Amino acid sequence: MSLKSEEELIGMQRISQVVGSTLKLMQQYAKPGMSTFELDQYGRHLLEQQGARSAPKLAYDFPGWTCISVNDEACHGIPSTRRILLEGDLVNIDVSAELGGYWSDNGGSFILGKDIHQQGALVEASKRILAKAISHIRGGVQIAEIGRLIETEARRSGYRVIKNLAGHGIGRSLHEEPHEILCYYDRSNKTRFRKNSVVAIETFLSTKATYAHEKGDGWTLIAKDSFAVQHEHTIVVTDKEPIILTAANQLWN
Repeated sequence: MSLKSEEELIGMQRISQVVGSTLKLMQQYAKPGMSTFELDQYGRHLLEQQGARSAPKLAYDFPGWTCISVNDEACHGIPSTRRILLEGDLVNIDVSAELGGYWSDNGGSFILGKDIHQQGALVEASKRILAKAISHIRGGVQIAEIGRLIETEARRSGYRVIKNLAGHGIGRSLHEEPHEILCYYDRSNKTRFRKNSVVAIETFLSTKATYAHEKGDGWTLIAKDSFAVQHEHTIVVTDKEPIILTAANQLWN
């Protein structure tokens, strides 16, 4: 969406605070031995407590309130009573929700407990690269150049970007134009960021994979033979540094 009033900005700030605080509290709540279903139900409680509705459930009838992906799962992991979190798991929680007609989206990967699989550097690289990418976004900047930056920084850090996953516009629905804010340079994309637009910027990094493949459950995407991470903020594009709507309550900042 393109913000046209103070009222719209306040609406976006409100829902962004909800998803930001929900993500933070879910990350703190996660413990080894807990099922992803139990973690998701905690997220459901937090969203409902604040009057918000799960965006993936509302928009796509997703079988969960949040997406919880583990280790090689790049995104859209389905919460399950059978998926038990273990010490050292690389966990991603993606929280998106709607409140009062406004939608916001954020996500973060983290190591659960001790870094047994030594993937802490991957997590930190993703966070750092997302922050750098956001800091370069202005009205008029070509979207493809942000993809170039993300891919270049990932390579320098020894990782790969997942090319078939992307950020997107957001605001009055979960996915809006621009529909593909990719993590690599797409020379065919001449679209530029527009001042006052709201977008969700995401980094999708992995240790080996460059594409995510369907797991077979209709939702989850896997980075084969890899560990995968995602970090995401919803921002407002300006003439200067963007307003990071989901930043205030993030555990991983």
